Amino acid sequence: MDSDSFVYTTYIRTTPEELWRALTDPELTRRYWGVAFESEWTPGAPMVWDENGRRTEDAEQVVLEAEPGRRLSYTWHTFTPAWAEAVRLEEEAYERLTRERRSRVTFVIEPSGDMVKLTVTHGDLEPDGTIKGLIGEGWPALISSLKSLLETGEELPEPAR
Repeated sequence: MDSDSFVYTTYIRTTPEELWRALTDPELTRRYWGVAFESEWTPGAPMVWDENGRRTEDAEQVVLEAEPGRRLSYTWHTFTPAWAEAVRLEEEAYERLTRERRSRVTFVIEPSGDMVKLTVTHGDLEPDGTIKGLIGEGWPALISSLKSLLETGEELPEPAR
């Protein structure tokens, strides 16, 4: 694994089409992620992150690849003071985040029998950066909740902070 990437793989009892829908449908992403995405889901299309009415927009926050049921990639969101306050991030950590290069996330969806193999790669990270530390805990919790939603109809409760 590259030092500038975080990779997480899981298997979900679902279809590639349902997994794609769960990654792109605002009503579903809000359930397990707490974020509703606004996008046309085509390469180059802007992405707006809506977290409980707090909207994050940026010209560099875009879809990179979109192959329904197979692959989705986009640049990671812009860190704003409102976001940092909402997630209770200390000011020093927020300042470090704003100095890091923009990262990207890629979801690869592969059929695997009656399941789907999902590989999430969060790349272009600073090797010792703040975001790499944050996503190391965030992605496993988020993907576990996604898996639960698709397999049982219920997302996991948000972990205590």
